[in-house]
Amino acid sequence: MQTIFIVGAGTMGSGIAQVAAQSGFSVQLFDIAAQQLERARATISGNLDRLVKKEKLTAADRDAALARIETVTQLDGVAAADLVIEAASENEALKLELFAKLDALAKPEAILASNTSSISITKIAAATKHPSRVIGMHFFNPVPVMALIELIRGLQTSDETYQKAEAIAKALGKTPVAVKNSPGFVVNRLLCPMINEAIFALQEGLASAEGIDEAMKLGCNHPIGPLALADLIGLDVELAVMQVLYEGFKDPKFRPAPLLVEMVEAGKLGRKTGEGFYRYDK
Repeated sequence: MQTIFIVGAGTMGSGIAQVAAQSGFSVQLFDIAAQQLERARATISGNLDRLVKKEKLTAADRDAALARIETVTQLDGVAAADLVIEAASENEALKLELFAKLDALAKPEAILASNTSSISITKIAAATKHPSRVIGMHFFNPVPVMALIELIRGLQTSDETYQKAEAIAKALGKTPVAVKNSPGFVVNRLLCPMINEAIFALQEGLASAEGIDEAMKLGCNHPIGPLALADLIGLDVELAVMQVLYEGFKDPKFRPAPLLVEMVEAGKLGRKTGEGFYRYDK
């Protein structure tokens, strides 16, 4: 049985842990906060219980998956892992420091992957002494539902690393798409400017928030409108990605909408604060 060590027990890390355990991998889920690990295990358990109730999973398979997940507050388990997936905060300095540590702890044949949505894989790899084994594995939220993994090659990523990561992605039941290292990769490079343009349209009074969202749902068959999606993602996250695109390409087409900047400054970040382009009951 292959072992996956996951760094960070937030929404993405816990989702990756669930999928890996359901797929038969032995999982160690790391976080510095024990309370976060407790929340992650409760979330995973709840998700699996719902699958059992919907008869998409047997009780025995649920119990087996939970038994394959060990929660830890130390990085010692990295030494035995075949794949290390970093799903920590989207902070460049933190990731560079973390990958230097992971590189020193991991066995030579292990793959070091980052779930980053915006930070350069080439830059992350350069923080290690074995950059050829570093790759981006960008999962999408909610991980148990979304089929895509963007597999991002840094300048140094070896063919062997890519092939191993691709095989594991498929073993997780996901569909990997090969992507070159570039700001925003594929999905965020296309999605976030669309959301940003919807904010420009609202700012200019082209239509109401409800009108813009309804038009995109009915006219483009989107399951959710771009402004409601921005609220779901978090306006601070949307702004951060737009800033990465703007700085990375130096192209004015990626400039963040002034209304987006103002909303973030006002602390109206969407669902997580109870108000964004819409109001939410906490």
